[in-house]
Amino acid sequence: MKGTRYRYSEAPIWQAQREYYEEKGTKAWNNDQVPQYITSNPMIATAYAEMIFGFLQDRAAAGDRSEPVYIVELGAGAGRLAFHVLIELTQLIDYAGISLPPFCYIMTDLAMNNVQAWREHPALQRFIAEGVLDFARFDAVQDSVLHLVVSGITIDEGKLQQPLIVVANYFFDGIPQELLYIGDGKVYEADVYVEQPESKASLQPAEWLKQIKLRYEHRRAAEYEQETYPYRDVIALYQEQLEDSHFLFPAAGIACLERLNRLSLSGFVLITADKGDHLLDNWKFAEPPELVLHGSFSLTANYHAIQYVYEQKGAMALFPPHHYKNINVGAILHLNQPLDYPNLRLAYRRWMERFGPDDFFNMKWWVDLHLDSMGMQQILSFWRLGGYDAEFFIQSTKRISALLPESNDEEKQDLLHGIQRMWSSYYIMEQRYDLALDAGLILFEMDRYEASKFYLEISVEEQQDEVVSTVYYCLAICCFELDFIEEGKGYLQKLLELEPDNEEALALLNC
Repeated sequence: MKGTRYRYSEAPIWQAQREYYEEKGTKAWNNDQVPQYITSNPMIATAYAEMIFGFLQDRAAAGDRSEPVYIVELGAGAGRLAFHVLIELTQLIDYAGISLPPFCYIMTDLAMNNVQAWREHPALQRFIAEGVLDFARFDAVQDSVLHLVVSGITIDEGKLQQPLIVVANYFFDGIPQELLYIGDGKVYEADVYVEQPESKASLQPAEWLKQIKLRYEHRRAAEYEQETYPYRDVIALYQEQLEDSHFLFPAAGIACLERLNRLSLSGFVLITADKGDHLLDNWKFAEPPELVLHGSFSLTANYHAIQYVYEQKGAMALFPPHHYKNINVGAILHLNQPLDYPNLRLAYRRWMERFGPDDFFNMKWWVDLHLDSMGMQQILSFWRLGGYDAEFFIQSTKRISALLPESNDEEKQDLLHGIQRMWSSYYIMEQRYDLALDAGLILFEMDRYEASKFYLEISVEEQQDEVVSTVYYCLAICCFELDFIEEGKGYLQKLLELEPDNEEALALLNC
C-alpha cells in the first residue's frame, strides 16, 4: 500500500465511480448491487407523478398551456423510476381529462450505453412513440446542454419557456463533493490520503474501492471565508453553528443545478431523494465520512447546503417535518412565485409529509420480516399500497400459495386484478426474472385457467430453453378445462419429450 494526498473532490475515488458506471451500464443494478428499489418502486414513482401532475395543473392555471414542460432525471440508472412515473403520470392526465401543458420526460446518465439500453427497452417504446419520453447523455460535472436522442432537439441556455423539473434520486451523494472541517471558527479542507494497492491497474473499480484505505489531514482553507466565495453565506453559518465538525459541501451538485437553471427562463423545481440531511444539527461534531460500498459507493448528501443556497435566492424548500430513517425526499421550488404553485405543494403534503416513500420503506422492512404470518387481506392491502409492485409479489408467492385453500372468491378476484395491474406496469431489468411463471402458477392454483394459460405461455415463449415439465402439465390442464383439446395434447407431448415416463401425462393422452 502507498498513500497519496488529494483534495477530497479530486481524489481518485470519483474517477473509480465514473468508471464503474460506464463499464457496468445497466448491469450495475443486477442483484441490487447498487440499491435501486427504495428510489425506484411504484410508490415513490406515484408520489413524484402526483407532484408533477400538480405542477402541470399550476402552469395551466397560470395560462401556460402551450409550451412543453421538460422533466430531466439525472442519473436515471436502470430506468425503472422513469417508467413508473410515466405510467402513473399518463394515467392521471387521462383520468383527469383537463387541459394541461404537454410534457416530455428526459432520462439522462453519464454512461452512453445506458442511454442506448433505454432507447431499445420494450417497456419504454410506447412512451417514445407518444412523444413524452426522450434521452440524453449528460455529465453532471461539466455538461451545460442536453442533446435529445429521439427528437434531435438541443436544449441550451434560455431555450425553455416553462420551468424545468429536475428529478435527482441517489444523485447528489455520488458525485464529487468538497470535504470541509470547522475548528475554532476557522475553515479547513479535509484532504484525504488514499492508500491503494500496487496492483491498481489490474483491478476493476469495485475491487479497487474495496481495497483502498482513507485517512484525513486538515489544511487551512481561508478562501472559503472570503466574500468572493460564491457560497460564502452558508459557510459563514457553518462557522457560527458548527465546531469540531466535518461536512460534505455539494459545490459540484449546486453548480450542476445552476447550469440546468440556465436552460429555462422560468427557474426549476427539484424533486430529490437520497440519504441526505437538511437539518444542520445532523452535521454537528461529525467525523469524516465513510464510503458505503455497493459496487460503487455513496455518501450522505448535504441537503442543508442546497436548501440554504436556494432559499437565499428566494426559493421555497419542502422537506418532511419528521426525521427520516432510510431516505429523505425533498423538493426545492426555485420559481418566481413559489406560492403560486398550490397543487404542487399540496401534492408534496399528501405524498411526502403525511405518508411518504421513507414511511413505506420502513413498513416494508417489517412486512419482509413478518410475511409468513400475514393473511391474504394484509398481503393484498400492502401490495395495493405499494402500487402492485412485482418485487413484493415475487417474494410473497409462497405465502400466497399457502393461503389460497382458505381464500374466498373475492380475495381471489382481487388477486387476479392485482396480477393484471402488476403485469401492465412491469419493468424488465437487465437481470430478468420469470414473473409470468409465478403469476401463471398462482392463477392455476386459483382455477383461473384462462388467465393462467396467458401468463404460462408468455413464460414458455421467454424461457424456451429452460421450461420445466410442470409448466407444460399446467398448460395442458388449462387447455382441457377451456376445451382446447388438441392444444392440450400438444403440451402433453412436449412434457413427454422432457419426461418420457410421466404417468400423469400418459394417462391424460390415453383418455
